[in-house]
Amino acid sequence: MTDEIALDKADYDFQHKHLLGLADYTKEDILYILEQAQYFREILDRAVPKVPTLRDKTIVNLFYENSTRTRLSFELAQKRMGADVVNFSSGSSSVKKGESLKDTIRNISSMKIDMVVVRHESPGVPHFLTRCVDAAIINAGDGAHEHPTQALLDMFSMQQIYPDLEGRHIAIIGDISHSRVVRSNILGLLKLGAEVTVCGPKTMMPAFVKEMGANVSYNIEETLQWCDIAMALRIQLERQDEGTELFPSIREYHQLFGITMKHLDEYPDFTIMHPGPVNRGVEMESRVADSDRSIILDQVTNGLAVRMAILYLLSGGTRI
Repeated sequence: MTDEIALDKADYDFQHKHLLGLADYTKEDILYILEQAQYFREILDRAVPKVPTLRDKTIVNLFYENSTRTRLSFELAQKRMGADVVNFSSGSSSVKKGESLKDTIRNISSMKIDMVVVRHESPGVPHFLTRCVDAAIINAGDGAHEHPTQALLDMFSMQQIYPDLEGRHIAIIGDISHSRVVRSNILGLLKLGAEVTVCGPKTMMPAFVKEMGANVSYNIEETLQWCDIAMALRIQLERQDEGTELFPSIREYHQLFGITMKHLDEYPDFTIMHPGPVNRGVEMESRVADSDRSIILDQVTNGLAVRMAILYLLSGGTRI
């Protein structure tokens, strides 16, 4: 099997330089990314899952927040495409000495980089970086704002079950207020014609979800009975204000909004997803996460393919 890949861009004019969020991406843009991801998903099944599409490109992973899956996924995608990769961690950098974000990125940019993958606790940082450097910027999560690559891999994973998401019922259950995944998924799924319902405690349900066009439910039984796919979200205690109790206890949260084996027996048609990390015994029972109804590990593999596609397209999509 050859290591070459030749994706035909002649049929679609992909004009984006950055991936800051999905608000500026059309339905056609999203479908095109997912189409390209399928090529890279097939590459991952090869004996040697590599392709030199980013040879001679230098990419900086600029992570100001802790991350395991997202950072490793991006780094592995970059290396499997032949890029030179530089990893930046704020904990072991000049940030600890008081260096500003602007000075940090400008210093890095002076090293002649092509792309920056950034994760930051503050919303809007990826947009800010586009005004500081000429490199392509990819948002790997900015505060509770957006996480576009996670939403794209989620949609790609859904397409493996339902190739056309038009009219499909997608439920997002859990900590809606503090999730950057939920905003990106609502934006993307509605553009693809899916119907989205968010479900969780009233204390964790922001007003913006209705404004975006999603339905709101506070009853997990009704939600699971209705949906084709149920995506559970992690309770993000680290983003909650200290001393603010949004629910009485983890145990009560699980009783009211956790997905259990009983739910799988009562509602046999929905598929289970989770962006990770999974808090077993909180948003779902451990057996639910490991059941044949779960595609959580498939999301991880699909995330690698989707990020390879995004890197390919934002690098100019050069034919080998």
